[in-house]
Amino acid sequence: MAARTDASLFSEIVFRWSRQTTPMSGDPSDEELEKLRQEKMEQLQEQQGGEGAEEAREAQREQREAQKKAMLRKHLTDEARKRLNTIKMSKPEFGEQVEQQVVALAQSGRIQGRIDDEKMKAILKELQPDEQEYDIRRR
Repeated sequence: MAARTDASLFSEIVFRWSRQTTPMSGDPSDEELEKLRQEKMEQLQEQQGGEGAEEAREAQREQREAQKKAMLRKHLTDEARKRLNTIKMSKPEFGEQVEQQVVALAQSGRIQGRIDDEKMKAILKELQPDEQEYDIRRR
């Protein structure tokens, strides 16, 4: 259903009212007015409900991202953070995987102190997929 503006909704209400009133009375019945008010309220609630759910999901996503960044800032040294950012620039999926691993380690309490550049290198080596080595021999 296309979203309607208040002006178009008001025009529709006036149009309905003019068609349903008799020429002699000029006033719609209280029941008709209540029915039209109820319809307008339902339409406005539908519009706000759809936007509210989307905004709530976006707010939750932003909150999770902020918590992740705060945790990384707390547990990584500047050098380790720079290395992680460099990796995220070149390989975004792998960078996200490393971030998730660091956050999981921090949440489980397995990080003692802060992760420096050397520890970050060790984590990267563990998470990096095994590369196949090719032995090329010339005859």
